[in-house]
Amino acid sequence: MSAHRITATYRIETAYPLMEAIETMAGEQSTGTFIRLPGETDAMRDAYGAHIERVTELEPVGTPSLPGAGVPRAGAAGGGDPLWRRAEVVLSWSLENCGPSLPNLLATVAGNLFELRPFSGLRILDITMPEAFAAAYPGPRFGIAGTRRLAGVEHGPLIGTIIKPSVGLGPQDTAEAARTLCAAGIDFIKDDELQADGPHCPFDERARAVMRVVNEQADRTGRKVMYAFNITGDLDQMRRRHDLVLSLGGTCVMASLNSVGLAGMIELGRFSQLPIHAHRNGWGYLSREPSLGWSYVAWQKIWRLAGADHMHVNGLRNKFCEPDDSVIASARSCLTPMFDSKPCTVMPVFSSGQSARQAPDTYAALGSADLIYAAGGGIMGHPDGPAAGVASLRESWDAALAGIPLAEHAKTRPALAKAIEAYA
Repeated sequence: MSAHRITATYRIETAYPLMEAIETMAGEQSTGTFIRLPGETDAMRDAYGAHIERVTELEPVGTPSLPGAGVPRAGAAGGGDPLWRRAEVVLSWSLENCGPSLPNLLATVAGNLFELRPFSGLRILDITMPEAFAAAYPGPRFGIAGTRRLAGVEHGPLIGTIIKPSVGLGPQDTAEAARTLCAAGIDFIKDDELQADGPHCPFDERARAVMRVVNEQADRTGRKVMYAFNITGDLDQMRRRHDLVLSLGGTCVMASLNSVGLAGMIELGRFSQLPIHAHRNGWGYLSREPSLGWSYVAWQKIWRLAGADHMHVNGLRNKFCEPDDSVIASARSCLTPMFDSKPCTVMPVFSSGQSARQAPDTYAALGSADLIYAAGGGIMGHPDGPAAGVASLRESWDAALAGIPLAEHAKTRPALAKAIEAYA
C-alpha cells in the first residue's frame, strides 16, 4: 500500500452481497454515486476512487444490529430469509483527494457511510495517515515529557483530582479547594467539564483566585501543581482565557473535544503555549453501540494530531459501561507513536471511580506509568481527608511499580489500608 494513501479500517454488517455493499462504501466516499456518471473514467476511478485493500469475512448473524437497513428483494443468498454478513474492511484513498486536512479527512473516512441503506452496522476501527499530515499539524506540543517537566514529576503517574462539586462553587470556594489539594501534595487538578465561565463562577475570577493559591504553594515548595482550567468556548473566548492562564503562570488548559469541534481544537493546538488537557465528554454517543460509530483507537488519533497533550481513557472498574480491556486498549493507543517523524504520543488520563484499589491492576495491564491518575472521591472521600487520599494513591502506585502485593504494602501504611477498606 502506498505511503501516500489514507487508510481506514471498518467493521461492517449487511444483508447485501458483501462486495456489492463494500463497493457502495468505496463509491460513496470517493468518485462514485448510485450510477456510473459520464466523464467518470476508469483512470479517474483508479487515481481518485477509494481502493478496497482488504476484506476479511466474519461470522454472519441472523438479525440486523441496527434499524432501517435495506434488504435485497431476493434476500442476501438469492431467496428465503436474509443473512446479515459481517466483515472487516480496509479502504484507502489518495492523498490527492483531500490533501493533509484533518476536517476533510474526517469527511472522507466518516462522511455519509453510517446512514447508507445497505448497512445494519458500520464502525471505524482504525485510521492511518501519510507523513504529510505530521508536517501539516502541530500535534502535542508538550505530551508526556513536557507535562512531566511542568508538573515536576519525573517518574510514576501524576496523581490528580477534579474539583467537586462540579458546579456550585464560586471563585474563592474553588481556590480554597485547590489550597486543600495543594497542601495534600497533589500533582494535578482540573476543573470539571461542567464548570467554564458561568455567572456564578466567572472564569477570570476563578483563574486569578486559583493561581494565587497555586503560585503561593509553588513559592513555598519549589514545585507548581498543574491546574487544568476549562477554557471551552468560542475561539475568541478560548484564546483570551488561554492568554489569561498563561499570564498568571498557569501550566495547563482544558477543552471539551466534542464541544469545541475539530476546527476549534486545531486552532487551539496552533496558538496554545500550554499543555492541552483534552476531555472526551460525550464519547458514549459515538461509541456505545458496538456496531456503530468509532473505536477510540481511530478517534483519538485525530485529536492527538490536532494538538491534545492529555486524552481521557476512562479507568478500570469505572462507573460507566466501558469494559477494562477497552480502557487499556485506549490507553495503549495514546502511547503508540503515529508517525516516524512525529510520534504524537500523549498522556492517557485514567478517571471515573478510581481509587487506590485499581492502581496495581492498571499498571499490570498497561505496563507503563506514563499517565495521569485522577481520583475524585478516591481522594476527597478518604476517611482521613484529602492528604490521606493522595498518600493512599501514591502508596498504591509505589506498590504497583515495585511489584509488592497491595495488602502487604498496606500493613505499614495506614492511609493505604483505610483506602482499601473504604473503597471495597
